[in-house]
Amino acid sequence: MSLRGRLAVVAILAGAFGRASATASDEGPVAPPAGPDGVPSPSPTPVREGTAAERGYRWLTTKAYIPPTLDRGTLDQLWTVWPEAERAEAEKATPDVRHRLVFGRYGFTPLPSDPDKPLQYVEDDQGRLSISCLACHSGALAGRPIPGLPNANFAFQSLADDIVTYRARTGTKPPSGALLQFPIPLGESIGTTNAVVFSVALLTFRDKDLNLILPKKAPKFVHHDLDAPPWWNVRKRDRLYIDGFAKKDHRALMQFLMVPTNAASRVKGWETDFGDVLAYIESLRAPRWDEVFAREPAVLDSIDRGLVPKGRAVFERACASCHGTYGETPTYPGADVAIDVIGTDRVRHDATTSEDRALYGSSWFTGYDPATVHTDPKGYVAPPLDGVFASAPYFHNGSVPTLWHVLHPDARPKAWKRKPGAPYDVERVGLDVATKDAAPAGLVDGHERRSWFDTTLRGKSAAGHRFPDALSEDEKRAVLEYLKTL
Repeated sequence: MSLRGRLAVVAILAGAFGRASATASDEGPVAPPAGPDGVPSPSPTPVREGTAAERGYRWLTTKAYIPPTLDRGTLDQLWTVWPEAERAEAEKATPDVRHRLVFGRYGFTPLPSDPDKPLQYVEDDQGRLSISCLACHSGALAGRPIPGLPNANFAFQSLADDIVTYRARTGTKPPSGALLQFPIPLGESIGTTNAVVFSVALLTFRDKDLNLILPKKAPKFVHHDLDAPPWWNVRKRDRLYIDGFAKKDHRALMQFLMVPTNAASRVKGWETDFGDVLAYIESLRAPRWDEVFAREPAVLDSIDRGLVPKGRAVFERACASCHGTYGETPTYPGADVAIDVIGTDRVRHDATTSEDRALYGSSWFTGYDPATVHTDPKGYVAPPLDGVFASAPYFHNGSVPTLWHVLHPDARPKAWKRKPGAPYDVERVGLDVATKDAAPAGLVDGHERRSWFDTTLRGKSAAGHRFPDALSEDEKRAVLEYLKTL
């Protein structure tokens, strides 16, 4: 490897993921305080009370598996570096309103047991905040937090940018043991993250036993944003990720723990925890329309019940071979659709190489069993559609704002932005958005730029999945009503 290549690797390893050095620590994780519900906080050797699913939720909400990225004092003051209009609004607001504005900007939802804390982060007794899996996998709809709902409002890059700006302006130091900000993009659209690159990058610096190593060559990453899938559908699947390359297993959930401050022994020591986490994920059930909109009569009664039987018949004829059937005896085929057939954006398919998948397949994550991994998947796996009305936007990259747009490929907007307050589009079923023929040019503020989803950018295309072209307009309308009931 050239000197430049080695320096690039060292820079990523030492500066991107760890603080000052790449030395992994075997010390236990930060133990958060007891929650207001009286449940004792897990320690490095926690008492394993409750069912596996109950424990899994408790680990996700109370146990820090990676170092903190910020502290409570910083979070509460980030509004001071917002653009002028937003800053002025926060400055004149009451503390409670300002708190809601902070949560709203970054896509946080309140922790049910302690609404002052974000569900997306674990806060320890020193006010240090560590990101958890729930950052991307727990959102809200109609003002209700929904476990396992993709967080369509998570503004990861905006949060990181504001932290860096605040520290630069105030001279504030990161909390003790903090994880430095990533120099790679965290997500170029609100609600999406560069998640696959994180896992590829972290595994690049490990051997098959997860010991920290220096790679033989500088890794190459193809950045591409993804929309998190609904967790409640994991129970139906036997393989994970949009391309289905990995066998479903609790170890597959642990890839994001491999920051250099976590030694191999530490990561492996959390395996039982993540068995519980998978149990929690598989305990989740899709939200129901009647439950989510129970307090909104106009929305609740908006389903055209007369069209639902027709929509079901059309769906089972035209869509079920890929997406399965629903009702008392559901089926799910797990259809792997070739990328040239589905026609959706292929950057995700091409970016993860067979070498990347083989590296995972030969490691501890699979029990050193390469046969469990598909190193060359042919395309994307059609997902189950349970609760699909709740999980907008659609497609693996989050490029399509509503189910109506899924059914009308030629009407998909080139650029779109959520309307203030992120309202729900009852008629089209999904995000209520403003649309343009092109994203506004010259936006200086990064948060404002990321609030527009620009489908002309690499990896963000809304093309493909033209199967609804075979349906009449009346059939599409019926299918849309049926999808509300899944």
